[in-house]
Amino acid sequence: MKYYIIAGEASGDMHAANMMKQLKLRDSDAYFRVWGGDRMAEEAQELAKHIRETSFMGVFAVVRHLKTIKANFKFCENDIMAFKPDVLILIDNSGFNLRIAKFVKNSGLSTRIFYYILPQAWAWKRKRVHTIQGWTDRRFSILPFESDFYESYGYKVDYVGHPILDSIEQRKPELVSKDEFLKTHGLSAKPIIALLPGSRKREINTKLPKMLNVVKHFPDHQFVIAGSETIELSLYDQYTDQQVKVIFGKTYDILNNTQAALVTSGTATLETALFNVPQVVCYKPGLVTFYLLKGIISINHICMVNLILDRRAVAELIESDLNEKKMTHELKAILAPETRERILSDYAELKTKLGGLGASERVAQLMVEDLKLLPSSDN
Repeated sequence: MKYYIIAGEASGDMHAANMMKQLKLRDSDAYFRVWGGDRMAEEAQELAKHIRETSFMGVFAVVRHLKTIKANFKFCENDIMAFKPDVLILIDNSGFNLRIAKFVKNSGLSTRIFYYILPQAWAWKRKRVHTIQGWTDRRFSILPFESDFYESYGYKVDYVGHPILDSIEQRKPELVSKDEFLKTHGLSAKPIIALLPGSRKREINTKLPKMLNVVKHFPDHQFVIAGSETIELSLYDQYTDQQVKVIFGKTYDILNNTQAALVTSGTATLETALFNVPQVVCYKPGLVTFYLLKGIISINHICMVNLILDRRAVAELIESDLNEKKMTHELKAILAPETRERILSDYAELKTKLGGLGASERVAQLMVEDLKLLPSSDN
């Protein structure tokens, strides 16, 4: 089978790569052409575009790069027509992927269209469920509440569990001991508070300075920044001094050895929870974007941990609430033993709801079984 796979950011790259490994085990003739990052490139025969050329975050970033985005659409459409895949697998990245799904659906190709890691229609633009249903052949969900949401519209999705569990399990053998971690990075014996400001320049510029404002309030702790491998050290150096370490490409080692964390909303909140680290979730989209989103988003929480548990298990500080006073207060609260115990209990429930290990295997198996049903002329 010829697979064309599109992911738009680092987390999608990771989950798609794990899925590709499982597809290879079940389809010995699997041939991949992909839009993704380094992990997908390692698994694929061909890389069409790297995510550093295609990933733009925020309303204004999209507006500034409209010309590039339009060029990427055209390139992708032409590339798919030339490649003629048996199956198109879309990973998250709804703004781009839904347009490509529509194009392929109307292209005359016999390509099967799968969507894995669905757009968050339950959060905003709920009517997109009709679009997603109409432009794709099969949908695979990673969040437990999505099945009920789609069923409320009369549509079916396959819940396979969250692949982040697989990703963490794969990395566990590589994690270093606490003594080795401290020694390697020149850290003291003080308890660690981790700062996860995100993986994009805009996220780091807006959140890291605010996170660093709390450092002086915790003299008995040391702070470590989880640096993104796609960002230059010079960006972090604008805001940090020698008292705060920036460690690149070791987020899981950091989480494995930290007492608490300030975390940018996104996949990192789930990763932090799965390492049993109490956290304060930080979200600052910008005042204009915040008020635009406030008018259209129909959910009670922005943090995935809270969304899945359907309650405020961890604190969320959004826009104007993301200030020194409130961040310090919430961070002190989660360092208290009684709060920590309550959060860890919530995390245990979260892990159960995420479906356990094997999401990558389950989605690959369902995809291959589906493709085996295609008429031989389509293969």
